[in-house]
Amino acid sequence: MISVTKLLFNTEYFGDSLRYSADSKGAKNGTTIGSGPVVVWNSTRTCNLKCKHCYMESDAQKYEGELTTEEAKRFIDDLAEFRVPVLLFSGGEPLIRPDFFELAAYTVSKGIRPTLSTNGTLITREVAQKIKDIGVGYVGISLDGLREVNDEFRGKEGAFQKAMEGIQNCVAVDQRVGLRFTINSHNLKELDNIFDFIEENNINRVCFYHLVYSGRGNQMIAQDVSPEESRQAMETIVRRTIDFENRGLKKEILTVDNHCDGVYLYLRTLKEDPEKAADIKRLIGLNGGNRSGIAFSEVDPMGYVHPDQFTQHISFGNVRERKFGDIWTDLSNPILAGMKDRQPLLKGRCSKCQYLDICNGNFRTRAEAVTGNFWESDPACYLTDEEIGL
Repeated sequence: MISVTKLLFNTEYFGDSLRYSADSKGAKNGTTIGSGPVVVWNSTRTCNLKCKHCYMESDAQKYEGELTTEEAKRFIDDLAEFRVPVLLFSGGEPLIRPDFFELAAYTVSKGIRPTLSTNGTLITREVAQKIKDIGVGYVGISLDGLREVNDEFRGKEGAFQKAMEGIQNCVAVDQRVGLRFTINSHNLKELDNIFDFIEENNINRVCFYHLVYSGRGNQMIAQDVSPEESRQAMETIVRRTIDFENRGLKKEILTVDNHCDGVYLYLRTLKEDPEKAADIKRLIGLNGGNRSGIAFSEVDPMGYVHPDQFTQHISFGNVRERKFGDIWTDLSNPILAGMKDRQPLLKGRCSKCQYLDICNGNFRTRAEAVTGNFWESDPACYLTDEEIGL
């Protein structure tokens, strides 16, 4: 994640302490030295929607073999033992699991911060209050545009309206809530509307995701934005973030899944304010770029451990059979060992980039999807050869 607000204005939100800590650099198994990674748990594959870009290829059917309540609690125990700071409940739709509230409360009791990634359609006022009362740190609700645009991506008419009600219910009970928006060629023009939307609805946070070619998202490679459109999106995000700050609106604005965003922000700022640019470079250096397999992990509904949620085809072990920490530190798997020290393995533009230390090769899943080679250059890097020092 790249915090645009942190880099531009040095504001401080919860996640910034994990992303921009002096203890982050050099950590091989977690967010900082001595801690575990942020873990996404796709707690179920079942979903009430059928999104075009879903990396889990979820739909409304029941899937067999998912972790039981007791197995999930043992898994959470293992995460606590490994000092995992955050457990993100995702899906499918995690609120479909009948034991969600029990497991979220159990996560809190173990000293781990639970967060929730949801489509928002099931968040009634009562559900929002339960989420708040349990102590869920943050609720991220996925929207990929307003009304018809969102419903088309979500595969269900009325999905926007139900998600809107979910957002309003979170705001009404003072539950921290934000939007998750995946940028692609069909919704690029919605960016300004999304900024208007979060202001009008008192939403705390928005994460702009770059498309990752995984699951059904593999079918959208041709619909990803061009390098020029990526730059256009960043310009809109920066312009509106500055506008919010100038008007005293405290909103956390982030981009996700493309670490050249940080370099782009540095280069852009260097032209106008070299002193601020130097601080941006320092912060993204602490962040260390893409840290899948290091500071970020995913566990799927059946308990298999992956480097991130988009790399479902590569598994390092199963939490039913071994503790999470034992799996995460076992370097006998060449992919896991490689991700923890990937720079010597990278090829193409990534291997020669002068900003490799602060991007770390970006997303391996995109590289593999397009080239067939896990260690090739990420095709979503929109920086020019001149900008990266070639």
